Amino acid sequence: MASHPPPPGASNRLAQEPSPYLRQHARNPVDWFPWGEEALARAKAEDKPILLSVGYSACHWCHVMAHESFESPEIARWMNEGFINIKVDREERPDVDQLYQGVVQLMGQGGGWPLTVFLTPDLRPFYGGTYFPPVDSHGRPGFPRLLAALRDAWTNKRDEVLRQAAQFEEGLGVLAAYGLDAAPGTLVPADVVAMGQRMARQVDPVNGGFGGAPKFPNPMNLSLLLRAWRRGGGAPLKDAVFLTLERMALGGIYDQLGGGFHRYSVDERWLVPHFEKMLYDNAQLVHLYSEAQQVEARPLWRKVVEETVEYVRREMTDAGGGFYAAQDADSEGEEGKFFVWKPEEVDRVLSAERAALVKRHFHFAPRGNFEHGATVLEVVTSVDALAKERGVPAAEVERELAEARAALFAARESRVKPGRDDKILAGWNGLMIRGLALAARVFERPEWTRLAVQAADFVLASMWNGQRLARSFQEGQARIDGFLEDYGDLASGLTALYQATFDVKYLEAADALARRAAELFWDEDKGAYLTAPRGQKDLVVATYGLFDNAFPSGASTLTEAQVALAALTGDKRHLDLAEKYVSRMREGLVSNAMGYGHLGLAADALLDGAAGVTFAGTRDAVAPLLREANGVYAPTYAFGWNDTEAPTPALLKDLFEAREPVDGRGAAYVCQRFACERPRTDAREVAARLAPSSGE
Repeated sequence: MASHPPPPGASNRLAQEPSPYLRQHARNPVDWFPWGEEALARAKAEDKPILLSVGYSACHWCHVMAHESFESPEIARWMNEGFINIKVDREERPDVDQLYQGVVQLMGQGGGWPLTVFLTPDLRPFYGGTYFPPVDSHGRPGFPRLLAALRDAWTNKRDEVLRQAAQFEEGLGVLAAYGLDAAPGTLVPADVVAMGQRMARQVDPVNGGFGGAPKFPNPMNLSLLLRAWRRGGGAPLKDAVFLTLERMALGGIYDQLGGGFHRYSVDERWLVPHFEKMLYDNAQLVHLYSEAQQVEARPLWRKVVEETVEYVRREMTDAGGGFYAAQDADSEGEEGKFFVWKPEEVDRVLSAERAALVKRHFHFAPRGNFEHGATVLEVVTSVDALAKERGVPAAEVERELAEARAALFAARESRVKPGRDDKILAGWNGLMIRGLALAARVFERPEWTRLAVQAADFVLASMWNGQRLARSFQEGQARIDGFLEDYGDLASGLTALYQATFDVKYLEAADALARRAAELFWDEDKGAYLTAPRGQKDLVVATYGLFDNAFPSGASTLTEAQVALAALTGDKRHLDLAEKYVSRMREGLVSNAMGYGHLGLAADALLDGAAGVTFAGTRDAVAPLLREANGVYAPTYAFGWNDTEAPTPALLKDLFEAREPVDGRGAAYVCQRFACERPRTDAREVAARLAPSSGE
């Protein structure tokens, strides 16, 4: 287990915190507190406002503000004299982050990190923003001037501050429950098509992706476009997804040497990224590229998934099996330094002829495409074009490029690597397990299943006791009660893992997690899920897990898990809350699909009536059926296996009772709404039944 020992000469309380993000600030002259009773009590005792700073370890602009302001003795003095300063790792406390991001939204700003919010001692916000520079610039007040103004307001204009705080508190309450006053409705398949077609209007027709710069991968919304295509929305929906996946795979947002995707690109064409790599992005993109392979097999999809999984295995996997949270954007104090190349660096690694080939392939412009004349690698000249230019077979060029990439990667490994946040987060591990499980099935890679199994076994053994799921594991300790996203993401991942392994213990754990999540988070009055467990005492306003952001909301993944569990176990009770919640959110889904992408996926599966396929027979008998079925894009169907050579698990006894082999042959039972069609024993017939029938 990697660790982050307190830095030498640490000057504040954050040195004792396990979070790598908090420890990054342990040597600041700021008198930081972690979020907790000590800080909140001190604010009340000293009658000081709270300066709340929220970020995460891989956040570039968090590093910038830390260097410019939090490392400044003069600015630290302003902070220490006038405020109780609290640092929060948003990956540890997503509920705190979600709540106070609302302040910035209410102020008409976009939100993001670092998040800087000023609170009364009883946690009511009265001002906020994101990054503040050390001096006035670009329309933003300098941080010292802001601190002075807010301190003066707290001392001399307290009534105004408290009025502002009351308005924010009211606004946060409205924001937290936004959309929950809509009348329940019934979602129909045509709604999914309409959602996809509206989303497709926002796709960049040249570069793919949604909108202009900055551009985010947005995998759940791309996946929803494929669902709309599957339901008859037309070929342009699929084409928009494939254009995006191709442009991303060839662009600088994708690590062309080491695999894996960076967070987002600052431009509209996927060239220059913010270089941090997040587990949740790569988890969702592994899943999406695997779905693309099912829709239409391409070597590029396979390459991306193989390299991204290898990146996760190599860089993001703990010895115990869990997956780390993030890799930083910066190394040696510079963003992207580890990843970019100058021409002379390529020349030192490769022969002149091979270096020329690489520079043509990745388009090394005279001045580079990044800072200081460096180049972010993007594929500009294709293998086929290079082969034509040189008059040699494409396979020969591909071989030469593969050897060159391997040599450059080996050379890059000697550089100072970006920092890594080695928190193991239950929810994000669930997302990676989900992605790996599907990829293993689609590409027939059992070693990827083993990666997912190791992570699941670790989380279940170290972070789940049957009643309580921990959010984070670090330095040998499980910490912080899990949030809705942890329960939902892990339950969804485990239902996917069952379909890759058919080991019932993962289905049993998913079943238990989903039931416990309903007890902890469901708010019957609102008809929605709370973000934090009911009764959380340190939130001024209760928050609900409604919108999908960079990663799915817990309500989305929990609903996805519930639909799959109903299909896999035959227990209709799993659909009760799924149906109720999707009905409650129908108006928001249809009117704002971009904000509810993953919920759209769960709702789409619900429309097919907890669809499933049960394979019955011995391992050898069902293998051809399963192999064909795994290659088909059938995202709303959950796969189970009645192994007739093994005892029937109690959880599956009723479901498997009437689903048996046919005349000794392996059989596939396609079922919807808890009713099954005739069993099929021909693999091609099974595949034809599951394939999209009107996607084009």
